[in-house]
Amino acid sequence: MFDFIVVGAGMAGVSVADALAAHASSVALIEAEDQPGYHSTGRSAALFAPNYGSSLFTALARASEPFLRSPPAGFAPQPLLRPRGAMYLARSDQLDRLEATAGELRSAGSEVEFLSLEAARARVPLLRPAYVAAALYEANVQDIDVEALLRGFLKRGRAHGVRLLTGARLTSLERRRGAWHLEIQGETVSAPVLVNAAGAWADEVGAACGAAPLGLRPLRRTAALIDAPADIPVSGWPAVMDLDEQFYLKPDAGKLLVSPADEEPMAPCDAYADELTVAVGIDRMQSALDIDVRRVTHSWAGLRTFAPDRDPVIGFDHKVKGLLWCAGQGGYGIQTAPACALLAAALAHGEDAPAALAERGVTAAAVSPARFGR
Repeated sequence: MFDFIVVGAGMAGVSVADALAAHASSVALIEAEDQPGYHSTGRSAALFAPNYGSSLFTALARASEPFLRSPPAGFAPQPLLRPRGAMYLARSDQLDRLEATAGELRSAGSEVEFLSLEAARARVPLLRPAYVAAALYEANVQDIDVEALLRGFLKRGRAHGVRLLTGARLTSLERRRGAWHLEIQGETVSAPVLVNAAGAWADEVGAACGAAPLGLRPLRRTAALIDAPADIPVSGWPAVMDLDEQFYLKPDAGKLLVSPADEEPMAPCDAYADELTVAVGIDRMQSALDIDVRRVTHSWAGLRTFAPDRDPVIGFDHKVKGLLWCAGQGGYGIQTAPACALLAAALAHGEDAPAALAERGVTAAAVSPARFGR
């Protein structure tokens, strides 16, 4: 008998299992795939952008930043964050909104700088003068080493007694005598509390537990790697984003990652990149940057799963006893994982939201699944 069962070993699941294990004797972490982080976690754009998303997500990102900047000793063999910066491009018809965006970022505490076309081209020389009228530069955007973060949570969790079961698809699930009992590969795994961190499959896992669906929506996000120009160094470029979020671009291991920032509704699945969507992203990028794309090195897609209000869902189901949701992280799950894990663990132990989160407006009620009034 375990204290907790966590279903899903993406970033949400491994971080929650780690946080739970700090104050529990045993935690089982169940993953249907053969490796942790196979789906959305392994397909992230790997950016820490603390002012990206709703007020709840930005509060969780800022609360996570101290951990990401200075993780515990031995957590990871290299820094989790590296400077990157972000540049938001505006056409001449978008200048008013560029001003408004700057005000929003500044009011959130971010350092931003207006860039003329010339100043923007000094940072990214291939910007097209016919497209870009001005730009906004945000310094506090960084690359996240997603793999190191995931492995750090796994390593520390194992040291605290987390048992990871991969390739473990549920064959039966029931609650009896105050505990959940899961049949997995001929073995029964039991615990009083089941944490549903199944990402795009969270509503399906909830239904298997007898809960009403939250209305979670998996949305496909596509990305591709292209060759960087041979004669222009790109490793120091910031992430480049259209102000309307029609595309984004960032250096990635000597190449350039391009995405059309698509959000196509899909059923939970092993998402794949659609060739037409990849072409749309490259075409949008080429409207703003003079880059000759001769081939796509690699393309992929992942599912970003949102709750109906696009805020996270963390807390006990208000009807099904012993079912704790940790879902709806959307595109913010990597950069908010440390704070979300601490919040989920506190609620799982029957405590209030940690004071450091409550001071930022993150309360149990704000993230509760009960807010949907099912």
